[in-house]
Amino acid sequence: MIVGLGNPGREYEKSKHNTGFLVVDELAERYNVTVWQKRMDALVAQTVIDGETVLLVKPQTFMNNSGQSVGPLMRWYKLDQQNVYVIYDDMDLPVGRLRIRTNGSAGGHNGIKSLLANGCDQFIRFRVGIGRPLPHHDVIDHVLTPFPPELVPDYEKGIKDAADAIVGCLKLGVDVGMNRFNPHKKKRSE
Repeated sequence: MIVGLGNPGREYEKSKHNTGFLVVDELAERYNVTVWQKRMDALVAQTVIDGETVLLVKPQTFMNNSGQSVGPLMRWYKLDQQNVYVIYDDMDLPVGRLRIRTNGSAGGHNGIKSLLANGCDQFIRFRVGIGRPLPHHDVIDHVLTPFPPELVPDYEKGIKDAADAIVGCLKLGVDVGMNRFNPHKKKRSE
């Protein structure tokens, strides 16, 4: 199950907080997914990636209540948590930067707090950087607004990179995928 976190509604479509939805939409486009069903407060579609049936999920509960949809779906489909990939925005990463983790805290992200509160704590995390708000700017305004034009190319590359990483992790396994798709620190030249 590949879950993109975001907020439903036209007014949030291009907001930074909808990064997860955008990655799921990228996967849906790549695999020609056009049929979505409403199930347990989420839009759910099914596709096949590398011979494996995969659910694409966009919770419709709003970000802060994402777990109210994801937890029941995970249990309904009898999925092990390690087979649940969750994609979301992260202010602690530069715009477009990807980071994959197999565990961790909510790090202040309300969508992840909701998943943890609803029995989901062992899922695979795909974090896409949205950068920090400018000094004296509000965090809520930052996550609920679109990027300025000069940052859009980096962000769009991050969306495509995240989709590539998800497919790579499905094909290669999460450990190999993390080694391949997480950014590597540059070695100091001597």
